[in-house]
Amino acid sequence: MNRTKLSVNINKIATLRNARGGNFPNVIHFAKLAQEYGADGITIHPRPDERHIRYQDARALREIVKTEFNIEGNPISKFIDLVLEVKPEQVTLVPDDPYQITSDHGWDTIKYQKDLQRIIQKFKTAGIRTSIFVDPVEDMVKAAIDTGTDRIELYTESYAKNYQANPQDAVKDFRKSAILAHELGLGINAGHDLNLENIKFFKQNVPYLDEVSIGHALIVESLIYGMQNVIAMYQEKLK
Repeated sequence: MNRTKLSVNINKIATLRNARGGNFPNVIHFAKLAQEYGADGITIHPRPDERHIRYQDARALREIVKTEFNIEGNPISKFIDLVLEVKPEQVTLVPDDPYQITSDHGWDTIKYQKDLQRIIQKFKTAGIRTSIFVDPVEDMVKAAIDTGTDRIELYTESYAKNYQANPQDAVKDFRKSAILAHELGLGINAGHDLNLENIKFFKQNVPYLDEVSIGHALIVESLIYGMQNVIAMYQEKLK
């Protein structure tokens, strides 16, 4: 199996900061710590209302992220301009409603193919690797290749939701989608509701997995075990 990288999403650190105002906890400090503790990258998902990560955070983080910087979000004009300014190593396009609480579906890569082609070309011209959120549906994976994206990110909520009841059934569509994506020449990321309990089984059963992005669960688990320990635990399970 290939080595799967761990990107730590620090949105929840920003949520804590914004709940009290000021700059404590400091997202820059925690991004530095996550890298020191062994994270392979830092992920942020700025939203238009800046209710957690702010656009200025993205600019400041670019100065200190020395691993891989991944900015994800809905490609509205403001977001596109930010990504082209900051130039992260990777941009992940997510079909969010601007004010929904969290991501809840992948792209319809057939319906939005021309829009995605146009947006992705802008990022590729700037030398930024692109990834798009996709549900584990073969038609969506097949159509993703025609958008020009470098990678897909498999949206894993359904896996996490059904893992306890029947892990083999929960993972089967993700395995099929990953194999198909690899055959088409796409890189494969994954994220949403992955945690210390379900990540190892996912890694063992989904081949060609380049990267996972984990935020909410990792930060909550860090409240119990400490961030340094939790990052080490994830890295062990991703071997």
